[in-house]
Amino acid sequence: MAKTNQTDDKKEALRKRRCLNPRPEKVRDERFEDGGFFDSLDLLQVKYEMLRRASEEGKPVTQAAAEFGFSRPAFYEARERFQEEGLAGLIPRKRGPRQGHKLTDKVVDFIAEAMAQDPELGIDGLVDLVQERYALEVHRRSLERALERRKKTPDERQDHSSHG
Repeated sequence: MAKTNQTDDKKEALRKRRCLNPRPEKVRDERFEDGGFFDSLDLLQVKYEMLRRASEEGKPVTQAAAEFGFSRPAFYEARERFQEEGLAGLIPRKRGPRQGHKLTDKVVDFIAEAMAQDPELGIDGLVDLVQERYALEVHRRSLERALERRKKTPDERQDHSSHG
């Protein structure tokens, strides 16, 4: 019973950190079979060990990638990111845009100016102004987030961006 709870706790911790291997059953390396120190659920460990086997033990890239459940292109991407960023480079990045890509500084400046001129405008009015002026359809929540980011100090913006 305790072993199951530990496994569930570890899975949840790995999931929260984006390090839960979505395909642990694809890992065919013998060291990951007994469920001891090497854990096929730990994506960071699996990727690192794949790279280490090729680099330090001379295992061919195609074989290393296959034994750890990856394609050759995924191996090369992992190796490049590891060389550039260390272990942190092996953690999958969040998908999707990193910020409001439609809401450039120019657009947010326009919004801030419009709000200063007419504080009663409201988010829906601002969405309409952006549509008229820039022919951009933006979601009201994206606009709210852009304005929240604008209110933060430069240090707060830097701290927030380094976490995501």
